[in-house]
Amino acid sequence: MKFPEPRYIDTNGIKMAVYEDGPKDGVPVLLSHGWPELAYSWRHQIPALAKAGFRVIAPDQRGYGNTGGPKGEENVPLYDIEHLTGDLTGLLDALEIDKAVYCGHDWGGMVVWQSALMHPDRVAGVIGVNTPFLPRSPVDPIMAMRMMFGEDMYIVYFQKFGVAEQKVGADTKRTLNFLYRRSGITMQEWEKLPSSDKNLAFIKALDTPESEWRGKPLLNEEELAYYTAAFEKSGWEGGINWYRNFTRNWERSAGLVQKVTAPALMISAADDVVLSPAMTEGMEQYVPDLEKHIIADCGHWTQAEKPEELNRLMIDWLKRRFG
Repeated sequence: MKFPEPRYIDTNGIKMAVYEDGPKDGVPVLLSHGWPELAYSWRHQIPALAKAGFRVIAPDQRGYGNTGGPKGEENVPLYDIEHLTGDLTGLLDALEIDKAVYCGHDWGGMVVWQSALMHPDRVAGVIGVNTPFLPRSPVDPIMAMRMMFGEDMYIVYFQKFGVAEQKVGADTKRTLNFLYRRSGITMQEWEKLPSSDKNLAFIKALDTPESEWRGKPLLNEEELAYYTAAFEKSGWEGGINWYRNFTRNWERSAGLVQKVTAPALMISAADDVVLSPAMTEGMEQYVPDLEKHIIADCGHWTQAEKPEELNRLMIDWLKRRFG
């Protein structure tokens, strides 16, 4: 499948690569990717949403792909949640769009939920794919993750500037082939594992032989080549910097009211061991207008693992709420 070429839009101090489809007078749907993803991660959703009559806007976000971003340890704060949400509002400004439905997966899910808190006048609705709304932690989240999972947990490991990007960038194609795999384990099987096997030490597991990797590869050669070229172009630093702002984001969000007033759709994947469906329990307290679904037999990469089912749920909700 040939993915379209981007156009470049100035927003919030960066030149953002944006991929668009659908009628210009359709309800705008803004797609926010996670790590290590790209606008290309929505390749199965973009044409389906456009065909359903929606105006689809999918950027390579700050630090990624054809957008890229500032480098150097001194620029880590330029990847905080204020910049990430500001990039999207600036994109809407440039496109002369008042409001859009924000849809996000993985880290992109955190960006769209926080956008609903920080820029509620720009968010017509929210679709969380795998990523639930997570209310502000009572303690520094990195400290909590370090205590719970240890130093090898991937988010904790990412905190040391320059270390993780060197590790994953040593062989970008191998890293992507390792990460982009079907789950290979059900949630029931995961829950039965000893806690020592559930420390989410994904990057450390890169050192294991490919024959020991869990799950089947998710990408075909063309898809793997697209991702590899994109991450070799941008490097890994920018995307990992998103993780290095967990503490900063937590500190700066003190006092932010934890209530999403926009209508919301939450789509979980039954076998995503990082963002489990159980994490959506109690979301209604913070997101009163909420509809929830779980896609069976699906791991973390929902857009590619179960594209037809994801598209159906998204389009059905969008037409009911915004048609």
